[in-house]
Amino acid sequence: MQVKLDKTVSLSAPAPVAWKIVQDIKSVASCLPGAEITEQVDENHYNGRVNVKAGPVRAAFKGQLEILSIDPEKMAIHVRGKGAEEKGTSAASMEMNAAIKAIDPGRCEISSTSQVTVTGKLATFGARMMTQMADQLMDQFVVNLNNYVVASSGGAGRAEAAARVQTQPKELNVLQMLLLSLWRFIKSLFRPRSA
Repeated sequence: MQVKLDKTVSLSAPAPVAWKIVQDIKSVASCLPGAEITEQVDENHYNGRVNVKAGPVRAAFKGQLEILSIDPEKMAIHVRGKGAEEKGTSAASMEMNAAIKAIDPGRCEISSTSQVTVTGKLATFGARMMTQMADQLMDQFVVNLNNYVVASSGGAGRAEAAARVQTQPKELNVLQMLLLSLWRFIKSLFRPRSA
């Protein structure tokens, strides 16, 4: 099953500060709940893992990340990642392009386009549910990234953002994401439809 994700989000930091952090793969990975880089193989290749929790069940995924290109002038990065469940049948791959653009001297935005392919048990959720879960995951990632950027920028709110970075979730809670996805779906049934 494939899911395409397009997202543009604002960050509370100057574009050069955000760009410096985005190039630091370990920092970016730490903003994804449950993810960590376990090894830097070379300048463009990394190994990592994602810890997932679904109620009382825990699973771990091991994978690789490759930086395909970095364009400092355009503040753009192109990466490919793939991984598989250590003790199961699920696997995923992703290719993402992301770029940073200044909004004003103190704020910027990141635009990304990702193509995600999922196989195994994860694929049984279906494209609609996977898209909603991916949106939630991206929302949490953006909150964490924004905290990391603010904590690193030296500006106002630095101490509070640094504290939030230290307390962010260390596991990806799938059950919570499923419940939130279900809630969003139910709410969407009652939204007025535009003509």
